[in-house]
Amino acid sequence: MKQGDLVVRKSYGGDVLFRIESLRDNQLAVLKGTDYRLLADSPLLDLAVVNDPDSTQASQQVRIKVKESMRRMQEKRPPLQEDDPLRLASQTSQSQSNANHPFYEMPGKVLHLDGDSNYLRKSMQLYSQMRVPAHGVHVHEGQMPELLYRLLPELKPDIVVITGHDGVLKNRRQEDLGSISSYKNSQNFVNAVRVARDYEKNRDSLVVVAGACQSHYEALLQAGSNFASSPGRILIHALDPVYIAIKASATPIRETIDLPDVIHGTISGIEGIGGVETIGRLRKGLPKPKWVKAPATASTSI
Repeated sequence: MKQGDLVVRKSYGGDVLFRIESLRDNQLAVLKGTDYRLLADSPLLDLAVVNDPDSTQASQQVRIKVKESMRRMQEKRPPLQEDDPLRLASQTSQSQSNANHPFYEMPGKVLHLDGDSNYLRKSMQLYSQMRVPAHGVHVHEGQMPELLYRLLPELKPDIVVITGHDGVLKNRRQEDLGSISSYKNSQNFVNAVRVARDYEKNRDSLVVVAGACQSHYEALLQAGSNFASSPGRILIHALDPVYIAIKASATPIRETIDLPDVIHGTISGIEGIGGVETIGRLRKGLPKPKWVKAPATASTSI
């Protein structure tokens, strides 16, 4: 086996597809989930190489869930037309005067910090597809607090996504689940959330989505997140935080985000993502500007 190989763990019944991130002493492999935001390690003897990832039952089940989540997202917010960078609001309930001067929409801007470059690339593709303006940065989880301190006043986002890899440590007692030291990266996420809340204390002015697989949900909420993972300490899909961010970006500022709808619309569901009442970040404008740039996405690596 070598770095980059796709593998599954025999002792777990091949439930999750991983990519080998690195090898230690040719006995232990550091693994990153290909679909789930999970960081793990495993003895090489417990691993089986997967030559055709599409043939695994785990991948097939994930693809079904992803398609359903994408369908729901498309239904709730259809993509903009290529020749119209700002989506016209529905005029069915507008007066005749407003019908002559249609509203335009300004979706909330996202700053997305991701500890995994592959997940960031997939996330930025989805933001672009849904016409959500987003700036993505690949950065190690431990560097996120310092980076946020610099980027927040520079970019002034409406929504911040703080995610990457996490997981519950193997060598801990069951009762230690309440201790943040029992998690691989939850403390880093909490520190980053605190920086965001020091910058903007109002949860409706800056929406924070934080966490990864098995993250300390309660600690993230207490630190100031609007949405966080993982209430059931389960694996969350790589795109779940993106789904939440897109919903926040597309929900009108006069409305609260529909919690049951947005949570059950994720791939992981209510055991994977939770949150508190939050006002949307979509604004309407009138009249439509004559010269407007389309919502842009951009990504960098630190």
